[in-house]
Amino acid sequence: MKIAIPIDGNRLSLHFGHCEKFIMFDIDEGSKNIIKEEIVDAPPHEPGLLPEWLGGKGVTMIIAGGMGRRAQDLFSERKIDVVIGASADAPKDIVSAYLNGNLKTGGNICDH
Repeated sequence: MKIAIPIDGNRLSLHFGHCEKFIMFDIDEGSKNIIKEEIVDAPPHEPGLLPEWLGGKGVTMIIAGGMGRRAQDLFSERKIDVVIGASADAPKDIVSAYLNGNLKTGGNICDH
């Protein structure tokens, strides 16, 4: 499993499509451990680009604060799971909470 989180600075970016970078975590699903993490610059904002770009990097899940409906649909078409409503915490803490089954999520803060 490969999880991507949009970031600004060292926190989850609340505006998915306009984040500075993505941090990507390779996960050993059996042990639920992070085996690798990588930070990459986000491509320039272009509607519909991120699902293809992230899918090409092997991402299988996105954890975000919010995401528009169209983007969610495009990720779904690429078989990339989306978790929305995460708070602007440190990405490693978010992934650890998800893997341990205790990630708290709220509403979709980006519903345009």
